Amino acid sequence: MLQNIHIKNLALIDELDINLGDGLNILTGETGAGKSIIVGSIGIGLGGRFGRDLLRNPDKDGLVELIFSVDNENVKKRLLAIDVETPDDMVIISRRVSGTRAINRLNDATVSVSKLREAAEILINLHAQHEQTTLLKESHHLMIIDSSDDRVTAQKEVVRKAYQSHKEIIDRIEELNLDEGERERKVDFLQFQIEEIEKADIKDGEDEELEELYRKIKSSHDITEIAGEVHRITGYDESSSAGSSFSRACQRIRELEKYDHSEEAESLISTLSDIDSLLNDFNRDISEYMKNMEFDPALLDETERRLDTINNLKAKFGPSVDDINSTLVSLKAEYEELQKLDEILQNLRAEEKKSNELLMKEAENLTSLRKEAAEALTAKIKEALLSLNFSEVIFYAEFSELDSVTSNGKDSVSFMISTNVGEKEKPLASVASGGELSRVMLAIKSTLADKDETPTLVFDEIDVGISGITAQKVAEMMKTLSKTHQIISITHLPQIAAAADNHFLIEKTAREGKTYTGIREIKDDEVVQEIARILGGENITENVLNSAREMLCH
Repeated sequence: MLQNIHIKNLALIDELDINLGDGLNILTGETGAGKSIIVGSIGIGLGGRFGRDLLRNPDKDGLVELIFSVDNENVKKRLLAIDVETPDDMVIISRRVSGTRAINRLNDATVSVSKLREAAEILINLHAQHEQTTLLKESHHLMIIDSSDDRVTAQKEVVRKAYQSHKEIIDRIEELNLDEGERERKVDFLQFQIEEIEKADIKDGEDEELEELYRKIKSSHDITEIAGEVHRITGYDESSSAGSSFSRACQRIRELEKYDHSEEAESLISTLSDIDSLLNDFNRDISEYMKNMEFDPALLDETERRLDTINNLKAKFGPSVDDINSTLVSLKAEYEELQKLDEILQNLRAEEKKSNELLMKEAENLTSLRKEAAEALTAKIKEALLSLNFSEVIFYAEFSELDSVTSNGKDSVSFMISTNVGEKEKPLASVASGGELSRVMLAIKSTLADKDETPTLVFDEIDVGISGITAQKVAEMMKTLSKTHQIISITHLPQIAAAADNHFLIEKTAREGKTYTGIREIKDDEVVQEIARILGGENITENVLNSAREMLCH
């Protein structure tokens, strides 16, 4: 639901915060207080025009921010499908006019106005004169009918799967439908690629082994130099080397045996002997290591050529040897397929014919179910319209057939309406009166209350041209609808105002030579006073107050 509206520097508004509640939120106020500015601000927040000419002070930024709480899981999924997340079950829509441009934000992200509108349509419907709403879009009428009947929803999925299967076959035929010259060129190129990979005969892990060998060969001079120096330092060829020194030390320490037969002396002699033996082994090992670093110069060239071959294949067919070998399997399969192309195409065309017949059959079934659903739905909507003072109303769904079947079937639908005797039915979007349009929307929304998941509905001018029992019917219908949706409505009628769960008073004040529009929630006695004002104008008598109290009791 819409929790908060924050407006800054717009028309007669300096800065406003409106905290809305569940159920039916009613806004009232005297003529000229600025009620239309509030609805207009919501429209701006939902992606309506927001220019500098709307600003109260053209030297300052203008801001409209709408904060929504989202607890419906299906609504969250629909938002996520357009990449809008709901952190902490919240969505914040913000529009700011700064300098010469408007900045649109969804949560923390800057977005295009079209993206903002797409998200807003999931969260809220605004029904006001001159506002283009989702319910006025003919593309949405089919969705309304479909959502009204579970059989239609199930059949739509059948059609979607049949369409997807049919499309995959057509795409495959188009992919394989080559002329003879193109086919031959493709076969020749595949054969060339296959032979190129097979000729290389790359073994698993061969590239890694060759790279390691290449590094060794390239570094062999430095390696040999280091190892040679270590060999000289630790060897026995020079009297100053470690091996020669240890040999002399071992000979010398063994002379202790003549003078000392203690365990301590024996331990020292043994330890030094072990060190000498280890150093001797090390010296042999490093000598062998240096011999292994002696490479035939031709080996470097051979290794480089082999690596070039493998790397060239990697560049063409994938970053690893596994990718190259996987590509080889795919190329062979494609080559075999082209060899049997005529047979494969013949089979695919037979499949395409069957899949098209199935798709047409399922699309026809969907159309039949839709027409049944549309007849039942429009009858209910008409009944709701009759209760809203549309005494001679005609309302039905007009079907037409698309040029081709889509994943959504073959139907185009437009709601048609006539509200006066002798008047030809027109598309719903052609309804001119803002009040009539709002009541039509109320009737549709009430009929679909258990199916429609749009959390918040805004009605403006819903009370234009009605009074008495019709006003009471509108109030009752809005009250019922508010049990499943958050409703926001501006009204001039006491019957509707008395039904409010949350009542907001819009007031115009003058300060320091300037006019300001403000809004505040009213309760208890203030609500009675406001309904009495609507009932009796400036002359509020005790009888008028009692009438207001009586209306609130109902």
